[in-house]
Amino acid sequence: QLQLAESGGGLVQPGGSLRLSCAASEFSLDYNTIGWFRQAPGKERERVSCISSYGTNTNYADSVKGRFTISRDNAKNTVYLQMNSLKPEDTAVYYCAADRKYYCSGPYAYWGQGTQVTVSA
Repeated sequence: QLQLAESGGGLVQPGGSLRLSCAASEFSLDYNTIGWFRQAPGKERERVSCISSYGTNTNYADSVKGRFTISRDNAKNTVYLQMNSLKPEDTAVYYCAADRKYYCSGPYAYWGQGTQVTVSA
């Protein structure tokens, strides 16, 4: 099955930036819609962004709109989440997920292991 691996998390000060990567192996991300999700302690998992299978459509949660940017590089079989102007409330475990579909809605079949993002002074 499709394997996903997130990287790029870490500790950053408020206002700082991080770039998360989601690298696929075994199979191509082609034809897959990719979502970035996060789950903070004591909170429900939420979708923060997604990108359609052809990269023509993107979606962002209101809480991150204008600060986060999702992109994909099919040649590298990788999806990125550029996170700028980070806030303490962005602290969470971030997951990427994929599904062979056209749009962001609905379930995702494949998930990465997650990467911790901590925003603190």
